[in-house]
Amino acid sequence: MKSLLGGKGANLAEMTALGLPVPPGFTISTEVCTKYYEAGGKLPEWVRPPVLEALKRVEQKMGKSFGDVKNPLLVSIRSGARASMPGMMDTILNLGLNDQTVEGLAAKSGNPRFAWDSYRRFIQMYSDVVMGMNSSMLEVTLEDLKDERGFKLDTDLQVEDLKKLVKKFKDLVQQVTGRAFPTDPIEQLWGAISAVFESWNTPRSITYREIHHIPATWGTAVNVQAMVFGNMGEDSATGVAFTRDPSTGDKKFYGEFLVNAQGEDVVAGIRTPQPITRLAACGTPV
Repeated sequence: MKSLLGGKGANLAEMTALGLPVPPGFTISTEVCTKYYEAGGKLPEWVRPPVLEALKRVEQKMGKSFGDVKNPLLVSIRSGARASMPGMMDTILNLGLNDQTVEGLAAKSGNPRFAWDSYRRFIQMYSDVVMGMNSSMLEVTLEDLKDERGFKLDTDLQVEDLKKLVKKFKDLVQQVTGRAFPTDPIEQLWGAISAVFESWNTPRSITYREIHHIPATWGTAVNVQAMVFGNMGEDSATGVAFTRDPSTGDKKFYGEFLVNAQGEDVVAGIRTPQPITRLAACGTPV
């Protein structure tokens, strides 16, 4: 059902049907993207009730509540066209955080550094993708703080550093965009869903579609999933894996990962990923 669910949504549905451990979530179809543009770039009102109902089912499966100050559910919002368009459209991670839910996440996880790291990441992504903030401005603020503290890596930042960074980020977003960073998780959700639909028609997406002969009428789906965290410490990680070598096409398991990181760290190229197999790392089989 790629035409309706997009490639990512269809694959997630298939993996779920096979019993694989896929984070709970739901897909907003490509048809809604079409209706979004027919409505002049507005999310149709009839979309909202089923989205909230689907979100309640995710809450039940996860045993968490979206926007709850003690046990918050966080979600990722990802695009999913029926044809692969790597890097062309937008993603938002850690959605659902604000000054109250971050404290709940810190207490529930027993890991305040992880919670505040997730919050600063969310502000960076959301302000860029949804609010039109120049992401480099926040990146400079991050680098300035690291220089001030004598740190080389983002992972060197401590809880108090991250709290200071979050405040600086929010102040800068208000100053540059003229809008306060949204604190209502439901408002964040609608903003993120609309932004993913909007990313279907960014200049880079249009150019990519033209090069690869992808019709503009196809639209993109939106996948909303419960977050799984790779930045909880040295015993968690993020990465990518393939059943073939993407460079050569050889039929062998291939992948890379980063410890104590989230997906954008792999894409940004700030840290060098490690090979997922022992063979790739040192020439000996797994």
